[in-house]
Amino acid sequence: MSTILFGFGDSVAATRRLGRALNVPALEVEVHRFPDGECLVRIPSTARTVLFYRSLNDPDHKIIELLFAASAARDGGAERVILIAPYFCYMRQDMAFRSGEAVSQKVIGSLVASHFDGLITVDPHLHRVASLNEVVRGITAISVSAAPLLATLIDDRDAPVIVGPDGESRQWIEAIAAPLALETLVASKRRLGDRHVGLAIAGADRVKGRRAIVVDDMISSGRTLVEAARLLHDAGCLSVEAVVTHCLAGPHDLAWMAASGIASIASSDSVDGSTNRAELAPLICRALRENELA
Repeated sequence: MSTILFGFGDSVAATRRLGRALNVPALEVEVHRFPDGECLVRIPSTARTVLFYRSLNDPDHKIIELLFAASAARDGGAERVILIAPYFCYMRQDMAFRSGEAVSQKVIGSLVASHFDGLITVDPHLHRVASLNEVVRGITAISVSAAPLLATLIDDRDAPVIVGPDGESRQWIEAIAAPLALETLVASKRRLGDRHVGLAIAGADRVKGRRAIVVDDMISSGRTLVEAARLLHDAGCLSVEAVVTHCLAGPHDLAWMAASGIASIASSDSVDGSTNRAELAPLICRALRENELA
């Protein structure tokens, strides 16, 4: 067997979808958790190329299990071990803002590069870094854009306005709005804390009597989205919807967003959840094949 794909208990369905797209066996990594919290990881077989699929939301225990699984694959004779992490964690902290802070992006990038021969991820949350290769050095590191997939989630009836919640979202909204010939607005954002943001939307009056669709790479707590919705509703929009690559929000936050005026949220299946509306498997499959990683 030349290639085999492994997933974990939290990503079985997505792993199987990718396995079907690649036409390779898709198996589950066995993880046993001891009473003290440590884990035992086992892979039931190996191959020349071993692919591991796992989104790294809630990452701390997942990373340890992935490193153990990668080691088991190499011990079993794998020549290449590839990580497919549709959501790639710890990308926010790309510099030390105060003395003594760890730069998590650098640490995680080095860790992955030292244990895997390739990385595929989708819309990583990069700020001041232009390329994923600057973060994960020395291996093939591929960032896949979900913009074509998100565009299929846009209901363009009645010409809605596509809204980006901050300057970093401009790349997504332009890639999505241009083929659909839709207007765009980009907000400016000030982060006041983990769960507090300040937004301003120049030209917000253009949404009056129209639908607004907020497009971004991710939703976590939903504070930015709710503040954007407040401003858009104040400007007279008919409704506010959201389309994102990664939805990390839990049930409580999703309920709060719905109660705060978000009519709907649609996301890719990068993180398993109730907002999933589009499958990443075809995009990931294409990236693996084009870069000769599978």
